[in-house]
Amino acid sequence: MASKGKKPGESAKTAPKAPGAKIETSYAERQGAGGETHQVAGGEVAALTTAQGAPVADDQNTLRYGARGPALLEDFHFREKIFHFDHERIPERVVHARGYGAHGYFELTKSLSKVTRADIFQRVGERTPAFVRFSTVAGSKGSFDLARDVRGFAVKLYTKEGNWDIVGNNIPVFFIQDAIKFPDLVHSVKPAPDRAFPQAQSAHDNFWDFISLTPESFHMIMWTMSDRAIPRSFRFMEGFGVHTFRFLDAKDRSTFVKFHWKPKLGLQSVAWNEAVKINGADPDFHRRDLWDAIGSGDFPEWELGVQIFDEDFAESFAFDVLDPTKFIPEDEVPVQVVGRLVLDRAVDNFFAETEQVAFCTQNVPPGIDFSNDPLLQGRNFSYLDTQLKRLGSPNFTHIPINAPKCPMAHFQQDGHMAMRNPQGRANYEPNSWGAEGGPREDPARGFRSFAAEETGPKTRLRPESFADHYSQARQFYISQTPIEQKHLVDALVFELSKCERPDIRSRVVSHLRHIDGSLAATVADGLGLPLPEPAKAARPTITDLPPSDALSIVRNGPGSFAGRKLGILVTDGADAALFTALVAAVKKEKAVHEVVAPKIGGVTLSDGTKVAAQQKIDGGPSVLFDAVAVIASKDGATLLAGDAAAKDFATDAFAHCKFIGYSSEAMALFEKAGLADDLDEGCIELTGARDAGAFLKACGALRLWEREARVDLDAAA
Repeated sequence: MASKGKKPGESAKTAPKAPGAKIETSYAERQGAGGETHQVAGGEVAALTTAQGAPVADDQNTLRYGARGPALLEDFHFREKIFHFDHERIPERVVHARGYGAHGYFELTKSLSKVTRADIFQRVGERTPAFVRFSTVAGSKGSFDLARDVRGFAVKLYTKEGNWDIVGNNIPVFFIQDAIKFPDLVHSVKPAPDRAFPQAQSAHDNFWDFISLTPESFHMIMWTMSDRAIPRSFRFMEGFGVHTFRFLDAKDRSTFVKFHWKPKLGLQSVAWNEAVKINGADPDFHRRDLWDAIGSGDFPEWELGVQIFDEDFAESFAFDVLDPTKFIPEDEVPVQVVGRLVLDRAVDNFFAETEQVAFCTQNVPPGIDFSNDPLLQGRNFSYLDTQLKRLGSPNFTHIPINAPKCPMAHFQQDGHMAMRNPQGRANYEPNSWGAEGGPREDPARGFRSFAAEETGPKTRLRPESFADHYSQARQFYISQTPIEQKHLVDALVFELSKCERPDIRSRVVSHLRHIDGSLAATVADGLGLPLPEPAKAARPTITDLPPSDALSIVRNGPGSFAGRKLGILVTDGADAALFTALVAAVKKEKAVHEVVAPKIGGVTLSDGTKVAAQQKIDGGPSVLFDAVAVIASKDGATLLAGDAAAKDFATDAFAHCKFIGYSSEAMALFEKAGLADDLDEGCIELTGARDAGAFLKACGALRLWEREARVDLDAAA
């Protein structure tokens, strides 16, 4: 596939294709770094070398065949760098250390036999066993669930022709274009080596210093500073394969493909203030949510969608489909739903399954193949090495969670902790022992790579088609609703306010000016920072890319309260009929509820019914719920009005824009909490049992975001 590009100032619609793989400028020139990365106070910088002492000429790009070609095994610098990075920690994963997994199945709903010979996509209705591991990236195993972070969304499909690992994230793009920069990215976001903090946070100088010197990261920054990085639940977030892959049909003809997981229950996030409080109230919030959903039979479900496109589209698309910092808008290539993923069984043992599961991007069945995406090429090398180090043996596929569920036959033998070995005399191939000689190649069924024709020099430069770093970042930003844009700005102001060096803050804002002028000005104002000059840009921003509704969480919400949780704060003597009606309405909406009470022993309702509590008021704050109701007797409301935790329950629910149902007696609590004069249409009085159903229907909107302007008057309002 030829390289392509646009002349400065051209729109996406009129950009001509550039000659294949032509290199026009150096990496530093295109990035706009201008030597900035080499300016260090105190004198001349030492030359970067390998561990063997050899000076390194280029630490930004892997060696490959042609600017857009495959990575080359002879790149000793990349191999040494990624090898050392893969082996930094024992036994915890370097990244994605905190994870949680579950078993399930994938069911095909639409055959793709015309475009791929992959067995899993042939027979509609057939189910394939699956294991999924969700994770955060930056934190350790002991960190909390609701860090602002990318979420791993890794799916292992045990197909009839071998394991297929779709090792993705909940964001469709990534920070870097080339895998050689992965150690630098992760080092920058992890705790600083001299002080070992901060934990599971990107709000510090090292991370933003790296980002401000890496313009290619700014599209991903828009996503991670958005509400996508603080999902309400694993069940309410999308998953993406990130890279461009290939489908190969029975005649080895190639079609490009991108993979999407879309949650059946719609998208949902939390507010940042809410995330901070959830981490204090329940650092295992996401884990508990997944465990409880599966245990109650409310099995999490996603649709598998594919974006399929050919070489002609790849050539005409405004950006390079091999660039992992870019996505293809669904408006240009619609997502076709071809199956569903259902998680219906929790693990029997966390360590044996969730901790020992090994994902490798290289694990694909016949009919799936790789593109020349340089980040994917590097991951294919790195992940196998990672699992070897982490699990201690090349025989990690002998561990049940990693073992294929189809027949296996090969000549690999021995090694640490081998659980099986080839039988018979022959342990080599070819051999002349006939049927006793073991397995043989199968040209018809076996994996075959696409026979791509590659051209170009052996080089460490990136193609010019990777040089636009801001246009899709702008497209993402303008696709957000106003409240989502506000949250994104708030996040940038918060993160950068934790940086001690003003020059780092200024450098970041200088890049934001290429994304949106108002965005940059608001962030600068929130930081008390003079608006800096725009950073040097390798390509001018394309300003006519249209907004895409698919990029907004708010525009892709559930429309109902199904799968959500109502917190009912109740006291002794509360209206029994109203409580019973609320519980029935929750069940009708296919949601769940928890009772919060002054004492964990529960309460006695007005008709003498005893109701057990799942949470004591100071252990069950409103941040744990998607909506709340306060059902109190007159005496009970007076009791709540004098309790700090009860007042926090009400004020936090209001501040986080949640729907609040209440009996008239609850006004005593609202008055003491300072809310009585602020109640709005999201605060619904429940005058009797007949109001319960309407309240739960209203809760399907999840938030009354209009309220935020009245309760959050910060710099980004």
